[in-house]
Amino acid sequence: MTVRTTHTEITFKRPFMLSAFDARQPAGTYRLSVDEEEIFGLSFLAYRRKATVLQTPAISVTSSRHQTVEVDPEELAAALDADALASRTVEE
Repeated sequence: MTVRTTHTEITFKRPFMLSAFDARQPAGTYRLSVDEEEIFGLSFLAYRRKATVLQTPAISVTSSRHQTVEVDPEELAAALDADALASRTVEE
């Protein structure tokens, strides 16, 4: 089984909440890792998402407590969209 991991950073301009957390998370830039495994038997290269993991606290926060939490990618995308919409509304 071939697994690949993609590391990116995502930024929330406002505090946000996801069901994987007990409390709202502060605005900031967070590290995000996505694990995917290769789908065999196809005539082309394809991958299936296996895990989406968000690391807390935000990169800019100094803390002795670090946590890696698996999050729902659709819920995360919706939270990022809502954050972007709220930020645009305030700027206008």
